[in-house]
Amino acid sequence: MSQTSQSSESSPSSPANQRVVIAGAGPTGLLLAAELRLAGVETVVLERLPEASGESRGLGLHVRSLEILHQRGLVDRFRTPETEAWPAMHFGLFWLQRPEGPKADYTLAVPQWKTEHALEARARELGTEIRRGHEVTGLSQDDERVVVEVEGPDGPYRLEAAYLVGADGGHSRVRKLAGIGFPGTGSTFYGVLGDVVVKEGDTVAYSAELYPGGWLANVPIEGGRKLRLMTTEFDQERPGDDVPVTNDELREAIKRVTGSAPDFEETTWLSRFGNSTRLADEYRSGRVLLAGDAAHVHYPIGGQGLNTGLQDAFNLGWKLAATVQGRAPEGLLDTYHAERRPVGQRVCVNTQAQVSLLYPLDKITPLREIFAELVKFKEVNDYLLHLVTGVGTRYEVPLPEGAGEPHPLLGRLVPDAELVAADGPTSLASHLHDGRGLLIRFAEGLDAEGWTDRVDVLTAEPHPDLDAAALLIRPDGHIAAATDDPAVLRHALATWFGAPADTAGTDTDDTDATDATAGGAA
Repeated sequence: MSQTSQSSESSPSSPANQRVVIAGAGPTGLLLAAELRLAGVETVVLERLPEASGESRGLGLHVRSLEILHQRGLVDRFRTPETEAWPAMHFGLFWLQRPEGPKADYTLAVPQWKTEHALEARARELGTEIRRGHEVTGLSQDDERVVVEVEGPDGPYRLEAAYLVGADGGHSRVRKLAGIGFPGTGSTFYGVLGDVVVKEGDTVAYSAELYPGGWLANVPIEGGRKLRLMTTEFDQERPGDDVPVTNDELREAIKRVTGSAPDFEETTWLSRFGNSTRLADEYRSGRVLLAGDAAHVHYPIGGQGLNTGLQDAFNLGWKLAATVQGRAPEGLLDTYHAERRPVGQRVCVNTQAQVSLLYPLDKITPLREIFAELVKFKEVNDYLLHLVTGVGTRYEVPLPEGAGEPHPLLGRLVPDAELVAADGPTSLASHLHDGRGLLIRFAEGLDAEGWTDRVDVLTAEPHPDLDAAALLIRPDGHIAAATDDPAVLRHALATWFGAPADTAGTDTDDTDATDATAGGAA
């Protein structure tokens, strides 16, 4: 969409205080846009690149990301007949055993460009406006709005909005303009990656091997038609950013690591990466929020960056929509920082821990020998698997005084389950497609009266994996209540969805509940 130079844009039919602007059309920004549009919020995505790059820094969708996509009815866009599951997951190159059964495809090998393509299609279907070739150059904010300065193809203009979200990567312009600190460490080593065209008739297999000076991963992509070669060298100085990455640099890096140079002719993409680890001080500064790499960067091991960004967007979308539309309980938007920053911090810590298990090999070999014994224990294996995939993420959910010990399911992502309702079998996830709250009643006497404009109600027969009289599920799939106590249920409804409709704006016995906010992530 072209803009007149120096114009200030505001639509009478959709006022600026009802609009959200997102900087960045990567997976995080596109999923967030789709979530906002699902709730009916006008959303504009600004992307500085004139067209999609086709690059694939991220290569996999972890099981937790697949579950949230399933909750929106989107997972089949990614789980296509040619999509393969990664054969293994690792922690510091210690191979972990995946659970058997329905989650056998724990990580799907989906190149980032395909993820972006599918999410952009979803965002556009819902009415998102995506402006390519438009770059954020400045911002200002007050109590009522944020004004975004933009440089577009036809010149500069201003765009007013209720909120601005920076999903514009590790070098985030939005984060810098908002003055949000990004402390951490710079890179101490670097790697080269290249996507190599596989010769006709050749077969390639996934592998990752550790050597004294670094490690090399071979990852089949695009149905085995290409091979990603990814090196890491611990004792080589990184070339300057102005030095182009070449096929020879990739060959020489592989030879230094493994002792032999690979035979390949054509690469379709080359890039360098480092191990800089940084975490934003705040995920929110007034009317500016951060998500994805704009909020956290780390060494790219285990494919955690893209997935953590998707989960940031899923957590933020419904909260921001409720806030913009004036239906959020007080403090709801602040729970985004409270819940997601601890997750980002754990990702930064676990990637640093994995690096500590890789180098220097002559000194850490005894530690690796002990660690190899530890990961044979199922409890250790599962803990590490849940750590790197995010499956173990559990948010702290406030309970009213005297409620007793929290239910084991509380704060966790609800598992999909086949339920039996009055009209027959139904999938739990299918009832989350619209992005609303959901109350599942397994017993009489519990309801969402006063909240049915925001929360759907499903009555079902008891299920062994969902051992509670009722479950209240937030729009992001996390369990906000698992209880047989009507008072606890009403507290949770007020905490996450605001005052009941018949008492909104009046004093009620539940007003104290709206002051409660969630804590961090366990």
